[in-house]
This record gives sequence, structure tokens and C-alpha cells, in this order.
Amino acid sequence: MASIQKRDSGSWRARYRDRAGKEHARHFARKVDAQRWLDEVTASVVTGRYVDPKAGKITFAQWFEQWAAAQVWATGTKLKAEQALAIATFREHQIRSILPSHVQAWVKGMSGRLAPATVKVYYNIVSSAFRAAVTDKVISENPCAGAKLPRERRREAAMTIPTGKQLGDALEAAPDWFAPFISVCAFAGLRLGEAAGLQLADVDFLRRTIRVSRQIQGNTKTSAEVVPPKHGSERVVYVADELVKVLAMHVETIGVFGEEKWLFGYGGTYFNRNSAADRWRQVREASGIGEFTLHDLRHFYASGLIADGCDVVTVQRALGHAVPSITLNTYSHLWPTAEDKTRTAGSRLIAAVLGDSADSARTTEATSV
Repeated sequence: MASIQKRDSGSWRARYRDRAGKEHARHFARKVDAQRWLDEVTASVVTGRYVDPKAGKITFAQWFEQWAAAQVWATGTKLKAEQALAIATFREHQIRSILPSHVQAWVKGMSGRLAPATVKVYYNIVSSAFRAAVTDKVISENPCAGAKLPRERRREAAMTIPTGKQLGDALEAAPDWFAPFISVCAFAGLRLGEAAGLQLADVDFLRRTIRVSRQIQGNTKTSAEVVPPKHGSERVVYVADELVKVLAMHVETIGVFGEEKWLFGYGGTYFNRNSAADRWRQVREASGIGEFTLHDLRHFYASGLIADGCDVVTVQRALGHAVPSITLNTYSHLWPTAEDKTRTAGSRLIAAVLGDSADSARTTEATSV
């Protein structure tokens, strides 16, 4: 219901009721302006773009906290959301007043001090909050749409993988109680939190498997907590005899601790992200292998599986990726290219026809020269 009335003051009062029955009104000096406003409101209702003019008065921070409270997030995602809000430069602005230029300036500011991947994570979280505001008719458009993010380095350029010798040097320099932790990351592909969460019952020494059923999240002793693995990451890893023997020796010589029989820890408790990273940093410095992270050991494991001919699904399941596309997006550059396969196939064809004669011919030619 909408109407326009002329007031005693000579102005024109335009009013309408929204779907909830709430009345909205504005005053105009000319009737034509009042009619134009009502037409715009009517058009927004018909097209589904109508929003309550008063709804967008809340600040972005208020909306974000309201939206975040309804999300089903893992602890790590919740922490990233809190960090995203904390650095959002427009968090105290009314949500309806936030423009694409505000978002772009925020992205540029982050790009000067954060890695592109981190900027993308924070941006995606904030954009999700704005999209939810559009869905709930708090605002009509998402100001994040169209924002330009910093370019990420190509996977093959950004990924660092230690060599076998470097890993061997690290294991040689590591204390006896920490070397098995490194081994689990490098030879079973466990993430830092997954390795920290291992208990004695997770290792089947007879069947040579490690079950990943929990992880440790948190950067400090006070914030660390035991949580389920990332979505799709709960799995059984089939490991080599040598790794099983390493773990058996660890249990025999170092032992386990706590009622849960944790395999790895420091200072009487299981590892958190900082404590494990600190121990690894000491190993790196002692061995002189460079700035590799514990997560790079997971890449080492993946590269070994791929080099040995494992297919995408096998690598996906071993690493605990939710879907094969994640594995491909991360490690596609490690699989043999079409050119490699073509050359190998060609060599096999020649060998099938000529046998060793092709090699002997080349050897004879080289000798004569």
C-alpha cells in the first residue's frame, strides 16, 4: 500500500508499508520527486531487491558478530574470522555506507603486509558476511563484488620441498624424542596438528597403519585444544615398515604420556603450533637445511607418492584432502606432463622394436666420433 499526500506546509508526504506491515515515509518539495521515490521502492520490491532503509544502520562489526554466531565453524575458521573482523578498516561503519572503494582500500592495505593467500582468506570471510547481509535484505549489494586481490605465486614457484639429503640431515640433527615427530610428517604426510594429536592407539603396529582421528589446534599451551580433523581429513594412512619401527622404538625408549597415551609432546603436554614449530626451528638451524616448514614435509611425502606413480585418488586419500580437486590444485605440477609421457611411451615403442640395438647403435656412433 502506497500513497502521496500534500501537507499543510506545502510539502508532499510519500508513504508505503513493507511486507511486514511497517510504515515508511519521506517528505519531498515536489510531488514528482515523491512519486519517483515510490516507483523506485515498488520496483525494488517487485525485483526482490528491497531492503528496509533502517536495517543497514547497524555497523559492519555488529552485523558480522550476529552472522558469525550462527555459523558452524571449526575452531581454526572461527579464529580466522575473528582476525578478519579485527583488521577490517570499515568495521565501525554503518553497513549500508560501505562502498566497494572501502573494500578495495582494505585489500590494498593488507597486501602490503600479508601474504596473498592470507589476504584471500580474510577477504572471502568478509565477503561471505556481506553476501549474507544481502540475502537477509540488510543491504542491497555486496560491496566486495569485483574487488581485485593480490596475485598469488604459482604453486610450482611458491612450494618448497626439501631434498632427501636435507631431510636426512634434519633427522640426524633432531633430538631422539623429536625425530619421530618429523618422520610422521615426512613419511606419512600428517599435518602438524594431526601429528601432534596422535595417541598410541592410533598406530596399528601389526597392520602398519596410522589412524588420523583428531588434531591439536591453537598456537599456545593455553589456547591449544583437541578437535576433530579438518572436514574430509579423517583417514587411515598405510605406512612403511621403517616408519612403524621408528614409532615402536620411540614408544619403547621415550614412552608415551597422559591417560590418553599421547605419542608426542613437550613440557608435559601435547604439542601446539608454536611449541612444535620452535623445536623444528632449532632442528633447521642445527642442520642448516634452510627455511623449510613442517608443512613442507607434507609436500615431501606427496611428491614421493607422485614420483612413485600413485594416482590422484591415492594421493588424495593419503593426505586427507576432502576432494581430488584439492590434490590436483595443489600438486598438479608434480605429476608427469604430457611431454614426459610421450617421450617415455616413445622410448618403450623403440625398445619393443629394436631392443638394445638402438642403444648400441648410439654407443657405436659416439665411439667412432
